[in-house]
Amino acid sequence: MSSTTSPLHGTDRAALERVVEPIARAHGAEVVDMELKPDRGAWVLRIYVEKAGAAENNLSTRDAAVDLELCANVSRDLSPALDVADLIAHTYRLEVSSPGVERTLRNEKDFARFAGQKAKLKLREAVDGQRVLVGALDGVSEGKVRVALGNQTREVPLSSVESARLVFEFGSSGKDKRKH
Repeated sequence: MSSTTSPLHGTDRAALERVVEPIARAHGAEVVDMELKPDRGAWVLRIYVEKAGAAENNLSTRDAAVDLELCANVSRDLSPALDVADLIAHTYRLEVSSPGVERTLRNEKDFARFAGQKAKLKLREAVDGQRVLVGALDGVSEGKVRVALGNQTREVPLSSVESARLVFEFGSSGKDKRKH
């Protein structure tokens, strides 16, 4: 899973990033992820953004959140730029949004950034008979993520993680549980 990316179905990711990223930055946002996939019979290009500097400053999902107005402004400026660039081979609908409180974790930096928060990891191979682990992220080192499962901690190679996302807990303040 070391730096997994969402599918773009044949679209040149680097070329798409060259169009999307400057527009997001101009609106005070940074691109978290992009995906192009079929959705209810039509293609959808989803661009996930959060506040500029969120990853660099290890902001919580709450502090990194963007509002609807920012997403609408990015979408308004991005749509004609994508039309001019003509990078996507078929008709699609553009959506710009926040990655949300149950955001996908894609790389080592994401696992480190959200240490202390609850996450769900789906594994390629079972670890102690389990292919799904749900627990608190407990750091990353040497290509392995640590997950606290009750009174036990498991180390899982990032290469074994098929997908991972944060898990929202009702009643949580949304603040990072790490001690600073």
